[in-house]
Amino acid sequence: MSDAEDQRRHVVVVGGGFAGVGATRRLAGRDDVRVTLIDRNNYHQFQPLLYQVATSQLASSDIAYSLRKLFAEDENVAVKLAEVETIDAAARSVTTTDGDVIAGDAIIVAAGSQPNFFRTPGAAEHAFPLYSLDDALALRSRILGVFEAADRDASLIDQGALAFVVVGGGPTGVELAGALADLVAETMAEEYHDLAVSSVQIHLVDLGPTLLGPFSEDAHEYVAKILGRKGVRMHLGVAVTEVGAGHVTLADGTAIRTRCVVWGGGIKAPPVAGALPDAQGRGGRLAVSSDLSVAGAPGIYAAGDIANIPAPDGSALPQLGSVALQSGVHAANTVMADLTGEPRSPFHYHDKGIMAMIGRGAAIAEVGPHRHELHGAIAFSAWLGVHAQLMTGVRNRIDAFVSWGSDYFSKRRGPQILDHTDAAEIDWDEDPAPPLAAAGHPQP
Repeated sequence: MSDAEDQRRHVVVVGGGFAGVGATRRLAGRDDVRVTLIDRNNYHQFQPLLYQVATSQLASSDIAYSLRKLFAEDENVAVKLAEVETIDAAARSVTTTDGDVIAGDAIIVAAGSQPNFFRTPGAAEHAFPLYSLDDALALRSRILGVFEAADRDASLIDQGALAFVVVGGGPTGVELAGALADLVAETMAEEYHDLAVSSVQIHLVDLGPTLLGPFSEDAHEYVAKILGRKGVRMHLGVAVTEVGAGHVTLADGTAIRTRCVVWGGGIKAPPVAGALPDAQGRGGRLAVSSDLSVAGAPGIYAAGDIANIPAPDGSALPQLGSVALQSGVHAANTVMADLTGEPRSPFHYHDKGIMAMIGRGAAIAEVGPHRHELHGAIAFSAWLGVHAQLMTGVRNRIDAFVSWGSDYFSKRRGPQILDHTDAAEIDWDEDPAPPLAAAGHPQP
């Protein structure tokens, strides 16, 4: 049957992340609607675990799942591999970078986010973001690449080969720093027999005065203590002013020699949000009403990281996987209410709490309406439960996920494969150490 002959209402979903998959699953199997899910990748990625791919704890196949396989049994769902470039609100259509135009009765924009470098000189060119599977694989290769280079030529340690700078004290930065410290202590020290692995430096930089800002003061102290024990050097209350090919400079004048800078310093809306300029708000994200409809754009809805979703106190809900998944489902509910003439309902986020992994054997969680604080193994169990719930919204792998969790405190490592050779290639003659040292900058 052609599109013209199909009398079912057509919903276009832009993005295959938590929000897009949540919306599509809610609409899958219905007789009165067909769905076109568009994403530039043919897989859904489990974003909270990207840092574990980057630090060789998990393989890419552990956190990525085929979108086509996910909806293979849903006759009313079509998956299209494409990148949406523009949205025509009046025509309720999207145009891909290939020039294809896909129109629908409703559009759910769930295109996620992209890194925000806040115009920091050199950051976009030299830092490694961690917001996609490709990012994680590239970072893994750079981490392994600098160890291999230093193992061949120990003099490269003075050029920052074994210094790592993580920018951002939120969950992404904290989890990556902790996992990287574990990788060095548990794996690299055993595998690189001729290398002075004790020379490794891990720096965590954040403009705020504490790590994991939304957590309690006790949590701040706990996280700082755990990372300190792991040897992570913390630079708090200071901004990154420049990222070079071989260095990072901070606002206090500190210069750190490094060839691996990880950027977890914030996110902003992807370019497609600019197609609805009248609805753009903080971070370039789309402003939505409580029912997740985009103001001034009938038939257009937004969910997940691309949307500024109002919280009960008037602020915007955080960009979290659980928010994205729940909002995607609700956006689909609003679409169906509009298409069937039923009243809309406001979105109510069911808060699962906030939590972060700080490395093997250490986690922090604040759960429940009164933010009951948990540490260590109990916090890890809470972290595992929330992430298992997110994963089951994507695929039926509870057993595999829980099995992985039971092994988490062991020293097993996933693939240490240097497969992105371009990320591992470094021009050691670019931005060498002597000019910085001559300029009088302090170097840790």
